[in-house]
Amino acid sequence: MSENGLADAVTRALARVVNPVTGKDVVAGGQVAGVAVDDLGGATFVFSLRRGDPGALVRRARAAAEAVEGVSGVKVDVQLPQSAGGEEQGSARPRKPGLQPGSVPAPTPRPGILAGVKRIVAVSSGKGGVGKSMVATNLAAYAASRGLDAGLLDADIYGPNIPVMFGEERRPAVAGAKGSEMIVPLESHGVRLMSLGFLLEREQPAIMRGPLIAGILKQFMEQVDWGSLDLMIVDMPPGTGDAQLSLVQTVDLDGALMVTTPQKVATGDVRRGVKMFERVNTRVVGIVENMCGFRIPGTGEVVDLFGRGGGEELAGELSVPFLGRIPLDLAVRLAGDEGRPTVLSAPRSAAGMALTEVGERLLAALEDLPRRR
Repeated sequence: MSENGLADAVTRALARVVNPVTGKDVVAGGQVAGVAVDDLGGATFVFSLRRGDPGALVRRARAAAEAVEGVSGVKVDVQLPQSAGGEEQGSARPRKPGLQPGSVPAPTPRPGILAGVKRIVAVSSGKGGVGKSMVATNLAAYAASRGLDAGLLDADIYGPNIPVMFGEERRPAVAGAKGSEMIVPLESHGVRLMSLGFLLEREQPAIMRGPLIAGILKQFMEQVDWGSLDLMIVDMPPGTGDAQLSLVQTVDLDGALMVTTPQKVATGDVRRGVKMFERVNTRVVGIVENMCGFRIPGTGEVVDLFGRGGGEELAGELSVPFLGRIPLDLAVRLAGDEGRPTVLSAPRSAAGMALTEVGERLLAALEDLPRRR
């Protein structure tokens, strides 16, 4: 089939995708523009995502295009709703491809990357200091304790804390023939680990711009011999920046888990983080509320230093599963300093039991999801 013929076939396939909000198919509704197919079968088109549209709509459109015989891959340029005074909602004019104001490219994962990994979950937060790396560490350790082959990729380039939390100071080895060398991940407490912290000196800062971050993440995914894993946890940096976009553009995530503390300054940032993942068609598998209360030794009295219930309230507001709350607990600090995850070092502590429950709920939620392609 010619390139024009393939483009027409892709357009017809997209016309079978109906927007449940408008009741129209996305082509007739003016949400698709610029459909093109190159000589290698790579299809591209612009998709205008409107306010109120379900986040899965772009994913359905991409899947419809991928199903067309002769199409080898699909790249979607998602145009987000314009602010007041901007372009009218019904407009779907083609724009230059790439990242622009008001545009977030939808995930276009490349086949073969992390092919041996069954599940990939990003652990993220809207702001720093909420315990994101602690949660990621304990989820990976809990999965390994359940007999799963687990890995933890430390994508927090500016603050790589995973080496400390696992008590690892070794440097990873390199194996393989010259020209095809692979980094061998370290293994600690049954978890395969990779972090920039293993490659830097203790006091060496990571001073780099966004493109370098994307390059490091790419190397950690493509040039590390992860082998076969049941679950990979990715510890993301806080915020909604280069690392998050690079990850969802490279691999097909099973979901993102958001960590917050109860107070509004944290939940507000997490709200933006959830919306960001929705915009790039990544499922949010749950919210975890950390530092929700401190039990005063000897009295039994619980003091909510940072408030209580903010994460659960946010989960209800956004229709996202609430996976549990983790109290302030001395056991967590000791575990982090000693390099032994809380679920292993203090499983009967208040935080250890709470983290175990979160791990159980996450694994149960993943069981109900379709398998990665």
